[in-house]
Amino acid sequence: MSRKVIFKTYNQDQLSLLPPSYDDLVPANHPVRIVNMIIDNVDISALEESYRGGGTSSYHPRMLLKVIIYAYLRNLYSSRKIEQALSENIHFMWLSGQSKPDHNTINDFRGKRLQGNLKKIFHQVVLLLVEQGVVSLKDIFVDGTKIEANANRYTFVWGKSIKTSKERIRKQLKELWSYVERVYKEEQTIPNTPDFEVIDAAKIEDTINQINEALKGKDIDKKIKQKLNYAKKNWPVNIAKYQHQEAILKDRNSYSKTDTDATFMRMKEDHMQNGQLKPAYNVQASTNNQYLTNYTLAQTTVDTTTLKDHVNNHIENYNQIPKTLTADAGYGSEENYTDLEAKEITAFVKYSYFHKEQLDKKRGKVNPFHPNELHYNKETDTYYCPMGQAMTNIGSYKRKTKNGFEQEIHRYQAQNCMGCSLRSRCHKSKYNRIIERNYNLIRLKSKAKTVLISEQGIAKRKQRCWDVEAVFGNIKHNMNFKRFMLRGIDKVNVEIGLIAMAHNLKKYSLAI
Repeated sequence: MSRKVIFKTYNQDQLSLLPPSYDDLVPANHPVRIVNMIIDNVDISALEESYRGGGTSSYHPRMLLKVIIYAYLRNLYSSRKIEQALSENIHFMWLSGQSKPDHNTINDFRGKRLQGNLKKIFHQVVLLLVEQGVVSLKDIFVDGTKIEANANRYTFVWGKSIKTSKERIRKQLKELWSYVERVYKEEQTIPNTPDFEVIDAAKIEDTINQINEALKGKDIDKKIKQKLNYAKKNWPVNIAKYQHQEAILKDRNSYSKTDTDATFMRMKEDHMQNGQLKPAYNVQASTNNQYLTNYTLAQTTVDTTTLKDHVNNHIENYNQIPKTLTADAGYGSEENYTDLEAKEITAFVKYSYFHKEQLDKKRGKVNPFHPNELHYNKETDTYYCPMGQAMTNIGSYKRKTKNGFEQEIHRYQAQNCMGCSLRSRCHKSKYNRIIERNYNLIRLKSKAKTVLISEQGIAKRKQRCWDVEAVFGNIKHNMNFKRFMLRGIDKVNVEIGLIAMAHNLKKYSLAI
């Protein structure tokens, strides 16, 4: 016996006695309410003061800030898609109070208004999370990740290429002057030799004019004449271009023409799997309990030189110094250890070969020829090689790192390595072996090793893996944010701040 099918009432023309409220359509524990509540409790007076009076009315910055943060929380990064959501998505409509700014307004607010203001708002949000007891600023975990810039991958400028081009012009100028000297070889007066060390547009032009003047009225080789005409027309322009490019590069080795602040870096997320260099920014992040507590942007490919500025930024914004800092071996330099020691921060920061040292020790594998394994007599300041030969101090020197940090290196040399049966295993030099020792770095690495292998150090190293790296995993894979939408380091700073805030609020909404 078949049963009668009953359908629920479906009437698109059904009228309501009272119009529905958007508030009734948004669940009480929905993330959009968390964004609304948190942003309502932060001070945005500096942002409001950036507006000038007069003219037509403006959309309220608090409303725009809520909308953009919630959009990033929902993986919406395009201003056009945010504009669309404001007309179609009930949560966006409730959050905006049915305001419908267009994509240009959204983009201008994100790219211009938030510059210099978002970082302060972000730190206010973090402090609210600290008050809730979900975040601590005393223990931080630091790491970096590279995110691709919104730039053409093939419009690159390389520092080495500029140097090569400038050197080629210098060499060709010298060759042209050598021709002048050959022309005047049989004459008593030879024109004054130009200065080839200074290479700039004005100097190049003067030198070419000087060569032309010296060869005036002479029987010149046709090819030389053609080369001088080409040089006069192109070289000053090219040198001016190179100078402009070097001013953009500063200390970097590359940049993209479509985003001059982006540096070419080797990315892990390479779909071609060929190690292709791409324009990117190096994002430095501090986390605690998988919440982002601070972020900075670097234009360098390595993490080592970024830690000092990153920690200073944390202290400046929170007006307090963290008690502990945990990071991987990419940050283990003498400069970083010295800086953390001066700030009295307990550094659980690995150094290069830390894991290899531990593994070799566990296996009982020791290299007796390594400088760390040589016997040292502190009283006589002498090292002794495995054959018992004294290696005396032959002096010291100082060198500076790329950041300007000064290191002191002591050198020790063996007296006679000739005929030693262990020489092939000891060193590859043709002369007597020389070792270099940086005693400050040795002391700092010994200090770092002590805390790293302690019970607390082991716990911190384990936590770092699931604390800060999990945040990057969430941003790149769950939030699908692998490429910036905006161009220029100031705008990119805003965008990574929005991502950081969206990550924190999404995690907080899931926790409560």
